Amino acid sequence: MSTRYNVQAAESKWQKIWAEKQSFKAVEDQTRPKYYVMSMFPYPSGRIHMGHVRNYTLSDVVARYKRAQGFNVLHPMGWDAFGLPAENAARDRKTHPAKWTYDNIKNMRGELVRMGLSIDWSREVATCDPSYYKHQQKLFLDFLKAGLAYRKESWVNWDPVDHTVLANEQVIDGKGWRSGAAVEKRKLSQWFLKITTYADELLSALGTLDRWPEKVRLMQENWIGKSQGAKVRFKITGWSEISGQRKDTPPLTTDHPTSSIEVFTTRPDTLFGASFVALSPNHPLATELAQKDAKLASFIAECNRTGTSEVAVETAEKQGYDTGLKALHVFDSNWQLPVYVANFVLMEYGTGAIFGCPAHDQRDLDFARKYNLTVKPVVLPLDADPTTFTVADEPYVGPGTIYNSEFLDGLSVEDAKKKSIAEIEKRGAGSGTTQFRLRDWGVSRQRYWGCPIPIIHCDACGVIPVPEKDLPVKLPDDVTFDKPGNPLDHHPTWKHVNCPTCGKAARRETDTFDTFVDSSWYFARYCSATNPDKPVEKSQADYWLPVDQYVGGVEHAILHLLYARFFTRAMHVTGHLSVDEPFSGLFTQGMICHESYRDEAGNWLYPDAVTKQEDGTATTADGKPVKVFRGEKMSKSKNNVVDPGKIIESYGADTARLFMLSDSPPERDLEWTDSGVDGAWRYLNRLWRMVTESPLPPQGASLPAKLSANAQKIRATIHRSIADVSNAFERFHFNGAVAKIRELSNALDGLDSNEPSEAAVLREGLETLVQLLGPMLPHITEEMWEQLGHKKMLTETPWPKADPALLIDDTATIAIQVNGKLRATITLKRDMATKDVESAALADGNVQRALDGKTPKKIIVVPNKIVNVVA
Repeated sequence: MSTRYNVQAAESKWQKIWAEKQSFKAVEDQTRPKYYVMSMFPYPSGRIHMGHVRNYTLSDVVARYKRAQGFNVLHPMGWDAFGLPAENAARDRKTHPAKWTYDNIKNMRGELVRMGLSIDWSREVATCDPSYYKHQQKLFLDFLKAGLAYRKESWVNWDPVDHTVLANEQVIDGKGWRSGAAVEKRKLSQWFLKITTYADELLSALGTLDRWPEKVRLMQENWIGKSQGAKVRFKITGWSEISGQRKDTPPLTTDHPTSSIEVFTTRPDTLFGASFVALSPNHPLATELAQKDAKLASFIAECNRTGTSEVAVETAEKQGYDTGLKALHVFDSNWQLPVYVANFVLMEYGTGAIFGCPAHDQRDLDFARKYNLTVKPVVLPLDADPTTFTVADEPYVGPGTIYNSEFLDGLSVEDAKKKSIAEIEKRGAGSGTTQFRLRDWGVSRQRYWGCPIPIIHCDACGVIPVPEKDLPVKLPDDVTFDKPGNPLDHHPTWKHVNCPTCGKAARRETDTFDTFVDSSWYFARYCSATNPDKPVEKSQADYWLPVDQYVGGVEHAILHLLYARFFTRAMHVTGHLSVDEPFSGLFTQGMICHESYRDEAGNWLYPDAVTKQEDGTATTADGKPVKVFRGEKMSKSKNNVVDPGKIIESYGADTARLFMLSDSPPERDLEWTDSGVDGAWRYLNRLWRMVTESPLPPQGASLPAKLSANAQKIRATIHRSIADVSNAFERFHFNGAVAKIRELSNALDGLDSNEPSEAAVLREGLETLVQLLGPMLPHITEEMWEQLGHKKMLTETPWPKADPALLIDDTATIAIQVNGKLRATITLKRDMATKDVESAALADGNVQRALDGKTPKKIIVVPNKIVNVVA
């Protein structure tokens, strides 16, 4: 009898051996195929959570599997370490963000090591380290030289709690993605990266990413938002009336910037249904009008205090302010449309102005009803009567025929679009064009704990890049957080510097980079993580990139992944990289869920404060009822989190890994249950007993020349398992792989170790079982491999190969129907003679009972598939 499996001793033992042997250190080797697999790096919050465990287990399985297959594997790890949480923590805890961050990194690194991850820790990076952001500053200066970075004054999303700018993507339902505060609009000078330069390419290249989830590609396609339409110029009138003919108000002339309003529309076919023109509150014309109209200025200020996201705009009550101006219809100069400033028109999209066609757009219809504007249908549904068709509370947005539209009448929507654009161009009132929803990426943030933007502002010389020899521009250590806003602005000395061009007193840029800049190129830095002189060594990047398999959350489908695709193209232009796409394969895992519990007072309870009943109900310790919520994402706010450290301490990392992999497909949400963890732990101990308690032939002994029928059958099962599990790994079907491995372990129980040939097959089966489990359960499999007598570590052992001859199944499962109803299934040798198949089918007991003594009139045999008996 063997000793009981000592999980803590075994796991610490193998973690130490892997570290000493540097088992997972990656070195470029042109003689071997490479495989680069990585998970999205974590923010160092201080503790890993179950989402981390699942994410990193998935990439680790791939890394170990590919290494066993003979690939030269790079599996790195780093820390997305800048950002406001560290600044807020420093303020709350009276400490420095660097200390808080590096302490957290130390703690989390230790927890990840305990998970048994096959990580090359020699390539570890932290984005807050000057050795990392020095190179990020170099990349920005290179982008600036290449015309891919610029500075301009623009309207931005301002978080009034975090006191920083937010990208459009960081505004969720009108609120800051971290603070939850209602976002405001402000005008600031900002640094931008020209992601729009690549809008068309970023869109078209999505078609090449066939190993990305379709939902992610669709999300990016919608965000880039390519639209075919027209830019249309509406001449305006009424300027004299609203200006009051003041001497300081110039007369309206054709070259005056407010002589016309340009709109972009994807529906020029509906121009005859126009009833108003609306401007964004931040449109230049609105700004100019507000200088002389206090009520308009107040309206604009109110608009800028409300949500700016598309969702917020769509759901908010539509509000407008009549400017008194009139827009002349492009097809009829006698047709005047009122010009409003409206809260649902965003400056960031199109031209910041629209024409409203209420009959065929819900926003426009809501607005028209509120302000009693005309609602004129111009698209007639195919089955509608033009004399009676009207629009009430919902617009008509389907297909149809154009009517009420003069020269467009009778045309289809698509033909009317073409003819409208042709007429607009003929009249010199605009042109057909392609528009993108995507806007350039504003990267300036008003905070301390971020990468300093390497720019100096000189009154004499203007904007001056920091000389490369002076990089990195380091953050000062002696900052305080006792005032709102950016501590770099408050620092008494750091921002004061001499101009590198003229030597006069100048000022550093006090904005720091958006943290999404940090994560837009870290995958490339991993290739040359220890190079002090370059962001990447091109030869190393050429070897490793692109990343073969990237694993992370779908919540980063737009923010991070789109920026990384842009950065890769920009680094190609500046000579740092040879590739345009950073990630060949992408896998997005599901969330970890857990029951949550709420008492009668509405308080969320921790799981250990609840007693579960057999019927699924729950009570508190004193017997009071508790409401149970299933399928809730693990969240500290609901007290339904499970500490990975406690699970690893009690059951070991392999148990947690097995549960994560076996309970559900990895792309779906996983429900954490205590019973599931217990089941995984029991299976590990069953494996240990199978390996250590079975009498086996010596390691390395050959199979006997003659095998029993049972040994032959189970040996075929062993080799089919190799093929099935390998196939499952390739397709990320890890739960399917676990199921196949469990089937194999059950089959091995059917061998008699006292019979020599079956004992030999049992050894082969157990060794195969251990190898197949190796990528998923690295610690116990190393221990079992050693117990089986192997001197070479399992980590260094090639993946098993299935014998093709044993994959051929010479049997067929045949369905038997009697009068069209399935009565039985039987297993026969393939390609048996028809008479023999008929005899076997009629001999089946269920078939005989269905016939009830009747003689079959006809028997139809489909070889290897079905027998149909007609009685």
